[in-house]
Amino acid sequence: MNYVVLDLEWNQCCGRDQENPRMPFEIIEIGAVKLDEKFNIIDSYSSIIKPRLYKRLQPHVKAILNYDEATLKKGKPFDMVCRDFIKWCGDDYIFCTWGAMDLSYLQNNMEYYYLKPLDSPLKFYNIQQIYADISEPNHSIVKLERAVTALKIQVEEDKPFHSAVNDAYYTGKVFKLIKPRDLKDRYIYDIYNNPKEKEEELVSYHKNYMEHISREFTTKIEALEDTELLTMRCYRCGKKLNNRITWFASSPNSYSCVGKCWYHGLVAGKLRFKQAKNGNIFVIKTMLPTDKKGMENIRERQDELRIKRQTKRHNKHNHESL
Repeated sequence: MNYVVLDLEWNQCCGRDQENPRMPFEIIEIGAVKLDEKFNIIDSYSSIIKPRLYKRLQPHVKAILNYDEATLKKGKPFDMVCRDFIKWCGDDYIFCTWGAMDLSYLQNNMEYYYLKPLDSPLKFYNIQQIYADISEPNHSIVKLERAVTALKIQVEEDKPFHSAVNDAYYTGKVFKLIKPRDLKDRYIYDIYNNPKEKEEELVSYHKNYMEHISREFTTKIEALEDTELLTMRCYRCGKKLNNRITWFASSPNSYSCVGKCWYHGLVAGKLRFKQAKNGNIFVIKTMLPTDKKGMENIRERQDELRIKRQTKRHNKHNHESL
């Protein structure tokens, strides 16, 4: 199997341009490098795309790119480039990106042009997150340039940053240097094409967490009536947990809980509500290890929110009594 390290450059509307809600970010460059099983670069892909919607570069985008509108006019149409790129990827590969948005933007642009969608469920490696977990655990977002500097990777004169193929090249170099032993456990799922039905739901157990991506629901209340979704399970063995802190709304779009596995200790759970493209919602449930301090932090959050609700109800009652 090969690793296809993908990087994109994209533009958006600026000035008096009208944003198209079907494609708010238009891809203007696709770059990639292909790595073999030993993380050696064996091929590369690069193509400039002639924009169809946003022909003027947004000022921030223009400031970081190494080319301008004149270069874009010489590019090829997206549908032609995308078909060529997918063919170049081959048959046996997994995508790798620096960050989690490239594949979503790629699929959005493909959908706009009514191209055949990528296979679903779509696994990929977020090299940015893997690097952060290994080298900078207190930071989930690390710029590529920072990682390149930290790993003492030589920046080549003919390969400046903010060119898609060059950024893919440096991402590939970072990937080769960090190559974690537990790489097969570090994949994640892209959720642009989220599960629609019960049989499409995704449940994956990893070394340090469990992830459950649900089907779609029409409302949050309907999702919270799903028994399996609310069942607290151990991230390692999958057994039901003994309740320590029941599910509670920890933010407008998330619920939290804590349970205990007699074999693997305390486990913290979170439900995150996401909006699907059709307006429905789906849920990403995660269960991961915690400790007594982590449990107390969650309990403090629960108590804090309870006091806020009580204070709000009290103030409302006093106001209505006046």
